[in-house]
Amino acid sequence: MKKLDVITIGRSSVDLYGAQVGGRLEDMSSFNKYIGGSPTNMAAGTARLGLKSAVITRVGDEHMGRFILEELERHGVDTHGVVTDRERLTALVLLGIRDQEQFPLIFYRENCADMALCEDDIDPDFIASAKAVVATGTHLSHPQTEAAVLKALKLARKNGDRTALDIDYRPNLWGLSGHGDGENRFIASEKVTEKLQSTLHLFDLIVGTEEEFHIAGGTTDTIGALRNVRKVSGATLVCKRGPMGASAFEGEIPDRLDDGVSGPGFPIEVFNVLGAGDGFMSGLLKGWITGEDWVTSLTYANACGAFAVSRHGCTPAYPSWEELQFFLKRGVKTKALRKDPELEQIHWSTNRHYIHGGDWSTMRVFAFDHRIQLEQMADEAGVTHEHIGFFKNLCLDAAQKVAGGQPGYGILCDSRLGQDALFRAAGTGLWIGHPVEWPASRPLSLEPEIGEDFGGLSEWPAEHVVKVLCFCHPDDDGGMRAQQEDVLKRLFAACRRNRLELLLEVIPSKVAPVNDDTNAQIIRRIYELGIYPDWWKLEPMTSLDAWSKACAAITENDPYTRGIVVLGLDAPEEQLAESFAQAARFQLVKGFAIGRTIFGDAARGWLSGKITNEAAVEDMSNRFERLCQIWDNARDEARLNSLQGEPA
Repeated sequence: MKKLDVITIGRSSVDLYGAQVGGRLEDMSSFNKYIGGSPTNMAAGTARLGLKSAVITRVGDEHMGRFILEELERHGVDTHGVVTDRERLTALVLLGIRDQEQFPLIFYRENCADMALCEDDIDPDFIASAKAVVATGTHLSHPQTEAAVLKALKLARKNGDRTALDIDYRPNLWGLSGHGDGENRFIASEKVTEKLQSTLHLFDLIVGTEEEFHIAGGTTDTIGALRNVRKVSGATLVCKRGPMGASAFEGEIPDRLDDGVSGPGFPIEVFNVLGAGDGFMSGLLKGWITGEDWVTSLTYANACGAFAVSRHGCTPAYPSWEELQFFLKRGVKTKALRKDPELEQIHWSTNRHYIHGGDWSTMRVFAFDHRIQLEQMADEAGVTHEHIGFFKNLCLDAAQKVAGGQPGYGILCDSRLGQDALFRAAGTGLWIGHPVEWPASRPLSLEPEIGEDFGGLSEWPAEHVVKVLCFCHPDDDGGMRAQQEDVLKRLFAACRRNRLELLLEVIPSKVAPVNDDTNAQIIRRIYELGIYPDWWKLEPMTSLDAWSKACAAITENDPYTRGIVVLGLDAPEEQLAESFAQAARFQLVKGFAIGRTIFGDAARGWLSGKITNEAAVEDMSNRFERLCQIWDNARDEARLNSLQGEPA
C-alpha cells in the first residue's frame, strides 16, 4: 500500500488574476490571488478529486510562500516535498482575461524559489511513497532543475511506479521570447525538441496540446510529431485538441487524430483558457491512477477541462469529486457553467475550506457581537461607549483562554465597537463570525460600513464569516417579507462574489408565537429564494420535533451545509442545557454561539468599575467553559443513546 497516489514536481507560484474581464492587463485595477504553476495546480486538482496528492517544489520564506503552503494543506495536499527557500522569492504570475482569444500574462520568475529545486530536494523515501510521479516541461529547461526531475523519475521507475509528463510548453520560460510574451504557446526550437526527446523514454504517459507535441516531436505536422515522439517513447500519448476533446494513443500512431481513443466532449462557453490543461490533467490522472479505462479517464479529463475554461482562476475552477459526478450525471444545462446556479452551489459547498484549517465538526462560539445591549450597559454604568471596545478585547481573552489553541472554538464580534478584537483574532485559528445587520432592525437593514451596494464586504478578511440576524416569521405581511428577502438575496450574492461564507440567524419568537414548524417553514422559504447559508443559527428550541423538522428542512435542500449553531437569547444555563440535550441528538447541529449568558454579569461589573480586567476574564472564561462542557456532555449522551439503539 502506498501512502500517496501521485507526486507532481516543478513550478509553484502565486497567480494574481485581474478581476476585471475584457480589458488590457495594463488597465487592471484589482487582482484575485490564487495558487498557480502547473504541478501545484495539478496537486490541488487531483486532491479535490479524492486522490492523495503531493508536490515537490520550492517556495520563498515570506508571505506568498506561506500562502501556497497553507492553501495546499487546505486542499489536503501533502507538503512534505515543499522546500522553503530562505534566499529566493516565491514566483508570481500576473494574468488577465481580455476576450475569448487573448489571455495576457507575465511571469515573475527571475531567480525564483522553484527554479532553485535541486537533486538534494528529492527524497528517495518520499518518491517511493507514491504510485505515480508527474513532471512538467518547464523544469527540464535548466540543468539544475532537470537533474532534480530526472532523479525523481529514475527513482520512480526503479520502484516500478508510474511516471507522466505534462509537456507544459511556455516558450518564454525556455528563454525563447521576452517577458511580455507569456501568452505565446509555441515557438519552434531544435534545442527544446532535443532536450525533451532526451527524456521522453522515462514516461508511461505523455500529455500535451497539438502545439506541445509539435515542440516535442520537432514538426508542426501533428501526426508526424506524435510519430516522432513514438520513436523514442512507448508511453501512452494523450493529445489535447481544445473544443474537440482529446485523443489517446497506446500503440502506433494512426493517420488521423480522430482514430485515437476519445471520451465525450462538453459544449460549453470558453471564458478563460488559463489553467485548463492542468484541470484536464487532474481529471486524467484521477482515472489513470485509479485504473479506469481510457474512455472514462478522458471523460473525467474533458469535464475538468470544461470547468476550468468556464471559470475565473485556475485551481479555484477545478471541480470536487462530488461536483464532477453530479455534472457527468446531469450534463450541461447552460454553456456558461459559472452561471449555472445548481452547479455553482455544489462547486462552492464541496470546495470551500477554512482559512486556517481547523476541525469545525464541533462549534463552541463565544458571541460578543452585541451592540445595543452593551451600549445600554455602558449608559447605565455612566461610562463612554469607547469602553465597549476594550471590554470586547477582554471577551477575546476569555475565548482564547478556554480554546487554548485547540480547534472547534470561535467568536462572533462586530467591527463597529469591536474592531481591535477582530484585528487581534485574525490568524489565531479561531472561527470568526462578523455581523452585518443593524442591531434590532426590522425590516432588516445593514451596518453603514457595508454600503448601499454591499461593497464593504470586499474589504473583509477571507476568514471572516458574514453573520446576519433577521427577525422574521412565516406570518409576516407581504411588504415586510419582500423588504427583508430583498436584503438577504443581495447579501447572499455579495458574499459569494467576495468568497465569504454566510451564517444566517433567524429568531421568529421575537416576532410572533412559534410552534414546532416555524423554523422549518422559514428555512424552506430561504432555500426557495435561492439562498444557501453556509451556517444556520437557530434559537434554543426544547422540542425534539422542532429540531427534527428544522434539520430535515436543511438537509433536504442542502446536503453540504456546514451545520447549525444554537443561539442563547440570554437564557440561563439550565434552560440552555435542556435545549442542548435535544439539539445534540442531531449531527447537523455542531454546537452553540452564545453571548450574554457568558458576558452579561461581567460586562455590568466591569463597566461599573466593580471588577478588574482579570476578574472579568476569569468570570467569562469560567462561564464559557461550563457551556462547552454542557454541550460536550449532551453530545456524548446522544452518542451513547445512539449506540444503545435510541434515535439520534
